[in-house]
Amino acid sequence: MSSRQYAADILQELERTLSQIDDTEMQAMAEHILAAEQVFVAGAGRSGLMGKAFAMRLMQMGLRVYVVGETVTPGISPKDFLLLCSGSGETGSLAAMAQKASKAGAPVGLITIKPESTIGQLSDTVVRLQASAKEDTANAGAAVTIQPMGSLFEQGLLLTMDALVLTMMEMKSMTGADMFGRHANLE
Repeated sequence: MSSRQYAADILQELERTLSQIDDTEMQAMAEHILAAEQVFVAGAGRSGLMGKAFAMRLMQMGLRVYVVGETVTPGISPKDFLLLCSGSGETGSLAAMAQKASKAGAPVGLITIKPESTIGQLSDTVVRLQASAKEDTANAGAAVTIQPMGSLFEQGLLLTMDALVLTMMEMKSMTGADMFGRHANLE
């Protein structure tokens, strides 16, 4: 198969996945993020990289945002919000973060394939993506994908968070021009 056909197949998978996003879940996530004094974002592996991209956009929106694990990340309080990115919702380090945030009184959000997961049960708000977790790609009943491991989830995660940014921009009557002044300029 050609690379062009693979790309076309990936786009079809993404369209199928993203067309099933629940607007009510997205609205609730946006409201939690915008209500927080500080937003903390975390994920593991490629999901974590997508989370970092989202954190960058939140910073460009003017929000106080931190990536968990960085040396400049402060403590979390009840006025803050922790957003976790986990396809399985079972990543041990992220479950521990959710427990600590809950213990501190901070609401927790999750973007996942499995809202019924351990982290999902600890979360105040969840956005579900109809994708395949890396451990599910061989299981019957999982979303069909030609891609290895969690690629469909990770790609869908990035696009879902970009849609979330647009949702929040609309809620704040913000444009891309408003954000551009916070773009990195030390290069």
